This record gives sequence, structure tokens and C-alpha cells, in this order.
Amino acid sequence: MEQSRIRNFCIIAHIDHGKSTLSDRLLEITKTIEKRNMKEQLLDTMDIERERGITIKLQPARMRYTAQDGIEYELNLIDTPGHVDFTYEVSRSLAAVEGAVLLVDATQGVQAQTIANLYLAIEQNLTIIPVLNKIDLPNADPERRANELMQLIGCKREEILTASGKTGEGVPAILERIVKEVPPPSGDRNKPFRGLIFDSKYDDYQGVVAYIRCVDGAIAKNGKIAFKATLSQGAALEVGYMKPGHTASERMEAGEIGYLVTGLKDIGAVRVGDTIVSVEQAAETEPLPGYKEVRPMVYAGVFPQEGNEYEKLRDAILKLKLNDSSLTFEPEHSTALGFGFRVGLLGMLHLEIVQERLSREFGMDVVITTPSVGYEVRLTNGEESLVKSPSAFPDPSKIELIREPWCRVDILSPKEYLGNVMALVQDRRGVYKNTEYLDVTRAMLHYEMPLASVIVDFYDKLKGVTAGYASLNYDFMDYRDSDVVKLTILVADEPVEALSTLLHSSEAYRRGKEIVETLKEELPRAQFAIKLQACIGSKIIASERIAPFRKDVTGYLYGGDVTRKMKLLEKQKKGKKRMLEHGKGSVEIPPDAFIKVLRRG
Repeated sequence: MEQSRIRNFCIIAHIDHGKSTLSDRLLEITKTIEKRNMKEQLLDTMDIERERGITIKLQPARMRYTAQDGIEYELNLIDTPGHVDFTYEVSRSLAAVEGAVLLVDATQGVQAQTIANLYLAIEQNLTIIPVLNKIDLPNADPERRANELMQLIGCKREEILTASGKTGEGVPAILERIVKEVPPPSGDRNKPFRGLIFDSKYDDYQGVVAYIRCVDGAIAKNGKIAFKATLSQGAALEVGYMKPGHTASERMEAGEIGYLVTGLKDIGAVRVGDTIVSVEQAAETEPLPGYKEVRPMVYAGVFPQEGNEYEKLRDAILKLKLNDSSLTFEPEHSTALGFGFRVGLLGMLHLEIVQERLSREFGMDVVITTPSVGYEVRLTNGEESLVKSPSAFPDPSKIELIREPWCRVDILSPKEYLGNVMALVQDRRGVYKNTEYLDVTRAMLHYEMPLASVIVDFYDKLKGVTAGYASLNYDFMDYRDSDVVKLTILVADEPVEALSTLLHSSEAYRRGKEIVETLKEELPRAQFAIKLQACIGSKIIASERIAPFRKDVTGYLYGGDVTRKMKLLEKQKKGKKRMLEHGKGSVEIPPDAFIKVLRRG
């Protein structure tokens, strides 16, 4: 296909605004998929995506469309996720295209993630096509939502299209607008081959499969290829495009989006954001400006339930990382759970999805520890490090400074719930910046908050105080000085390292009390009293006590003499004291009690 007749675009929106449904209609109207093979959420290939009704992975598809001017065009679509945890997936899609369809639900209007994704597209200088979706619903209010969009992007009313992804109404007009307004790719087919890797996956038979946007030149089947960042080399065993399934072709040319089977079994050789070139011109070909390095927001321990499955878990996480480049991991050891990994993620939904995918795709049952954020620590000797787990926290006497991550938080809420939102954010150490009113009923609150206060259950609490109407977007800002402490849990005077947590001093008492109360409920009684204590350094901030078993001296065997009963109890007391002195009074924490404490975080 001539480069002037290629259009590359993606669909961006807030979660649940109908991106995948609109993609289905585009595939159906362009006859890319026959009607009898059509199913809902066609581009959501994972079971977990279809069950939850959300898009997790970006998904490319190629369509052929004959416009009203009689010319046939090649349209390369990338369907993107909408949840804040998968913003990185969206940014990678935007780097591979020239235009973006900005989709807004005509019933819900502009949401926090709509604005965040719009700004990402503007940064990439993409052509924006505003579309109001779901106009077939009885509670749709296109005029009011159109005013919100006009205020947001400064467009005219006639520039905003209205459509229904479900019924197909207005979808042909979207295709016409894409053909007319999205510019063709600007690559040069006479230059040496250069391609940008925007996604990848691992196939047991084909090795690493890279999804690429061919920027310059062309690559033919069996051509020799090299990767600029990793210096690895391989061959294009197969090239082709997604329709949306893999369709092999003889070559891929500048401007096209497709896939390339490398045959490489070394997962680390192919990185998302890397430039792929031909071996012959590798030295003189400049790498493309890559994506920014993704920074994990949340760290959690991932351990196999069976200790002998460590290697299997390692292989599973490696393969998952290839398909999810925002995932980072490093080995970790826990006294309670054995060998596992400290995994870096973008948020709590991301953690849930990783756990679910490990279970479904690799048959791995894992234990996840309490998620935490990374803290920058500077020691008195000038050394600096990023502390991701309590076990790596240095001696407080050697710490000069601790900084915790802060993020910019945008909360979109109906005006009647603003008081509730403000009270909730204030409780989480948030700093108010300003308020923007989108219309007479809704406002956008701008805050700065510690990331640790946002990631765990803030979104659920926010939905609770706004009757489910609020939406949230957050973005990492910087690290700031903070009073972070290590909360240590003692069971029978012995520290349990795996239950230690890092948190702000203002939250230590609440969390310490929670842990010792949970342990009191879950730990079995023993022959001696078990002390449960939460402490910061040598200062105990919360404690509980599990009473010991006592010898039953009330039965008929002991007779009725009270002095005899007291003598037996005294004898038992001395025996328990000796047991503790000889170190036989240690307490084993059952795995379920341990997991309940972690989950209650």
C-alpha cells in the first residue's frame, strides 16, 4: 500500500467509555471480520479482560476501507486500556501512531483519565478526533457533554462526532474523519530499515514476537536484524500484520504496523522501546527516540506457595515481563515465606492482574505480601539507596534523610460530594492545590499526596464517599522529606521480620494495633502466655497478650481441697517459666494467620 494511503490511529478514553465496543464496530463495518465470526470485545484476547470488561493490553488490528472518494485506505488501529494503572500501555500506543480518537461517554462525560490521556496525545503532537459515544442510551446528554469537550480541547461543536459503538450509528463518519484528518506516516522507504518496538510477547514455538511500527525502509522475511539497545542479533523468521490475528506477509514497509517473529529464546534480548534495524546497516543507523523508562509505583513480595517452585515462578515472571514491560522484579528472601521476588508495579489493579495472570497462564499459585512504595534513604556517610522492603531498611542511627514519593492527584467529582472528598484526602496527608469547575454540577480537585496514601485502598474509599461517581487520576511528581519509620512486630519477644512494614510515623499506631489484634485472633494458644507487641525501635506502641492454657484442677480427681489445687497450679507455673528460660517457648506463626495479617494491610 502506498504510504500516502496509510492511516495509523488509536482510541483513547477513560475506563468503560466503550473503546473495545467501538473497535468491534470498526472491524465489522470495514468487513475485516465477517459478521458470523464477530463477538463482543474481539480485541480483548485475554479471558480476564473479557470477564472484567476492561482492556489490559494494547491490541493492534489492520483494516482496509474504501472511502467515499473511492480510494482504498489501510487503517492501522491500536485499542488501548483506560485504567490509570495502564497509562504506560497508552503512551506506547501513542508513540506508534499519528492520530487519536478521543472517546467520551455521552452519559458520564469527561472523566479524570480522559483528560490525562488527552494530554499524553497532545504531547505526541497527534491529530485529535473528539467523539461522543453511547448516544443510543436513554440517559445520554450529547449537548451537555459536547460543551464539556469544547471547553476541554477548544474545538467547535461541529467538529465533535456522535456515535454508538453498540448499534454502529455514526461509525462510518468516524472512518471518514480518520481518512481526511489523520496525516499519513512520514517515514522514508528508501532509507535503511528502522522499526520501533511498542510491544512484545513470548511464544513457546516461535520465541520472542515483537510488535513494531516500521518507521523507515523495509524488512523482508528472513532478513537479518539487530537490536540497538541490547546489541542482540537475529532473523525475521516471519513478518506480517494483525487482522487482528497474525497474518503473514513477505515484507513490511515504512509507515506500516505489524509483527516480527525473531525466533530468539533469550527474553532479555528484546526490549519495548528499542529500535530494530537490519544487521548490514546497524552501525550507521541512528536509534529512534525511545519511550521514557517506566518507574514502578508499588512494590510487593511474590512468593510461590510451594517452596520448590521458585524456578518455575522465575520463568513465569520473565515471560510475563516480556508482555508487560512496566513490570520489574528482583530476588527476595523472607523468613516466613522462603525465596521469592520483590516485584515493581504501577498500581493495585496491576498487582491483581499480575497475580491472576500468573495463576491462569502459568499455573502458579502465589502469596502476595503487603504492597509498599520505594523510599529514598541517605545515610550519614553520604550513601543513597532506594529501599523497597522493610528488611533492607538501615539502622535508624545511620540515617540522615528519608524521602517518600509524592504524586499529583486529580479527582473529578459531583459538587455535592466535594466536602467528603476533601475530608478523605486531608486524612491521607493530602495538600490541596486548587479546584476547577467543568460545569455547574462537577468539579476537578487538584491535590498533592504521598503515593503510599493513594495506592492501597484510597480509590475504594473515594468511590464510597462519592456514591461511586468520582474518578481519579494520579501521576508521580517527586520525592519529599518524610518521617518514615520501620514498624517491627514481636511475637513472644522475638521479632518477625516478614511482618515488618515501612510507613509514616503518623500511621504507625493504627497499623501496629491492627496487626497485633489480628495476630491475637489468629494465633493458637500455647502452654505459656504469648506477648504480641508492635514497636518502633525500642518503643512499644501497641501490645496484646494471648493467655496460656491452664491445668484443669477443678475435676473430681483432685478432690475438694483448695490448697491442693493451688499447689498444682503453682507447680505448673514454675514448669512454664523453665520452658521459656530454656528456649522451648518459641511460637510458630501458621501460614494462614500470616497471610491474614498481610491482607489486612
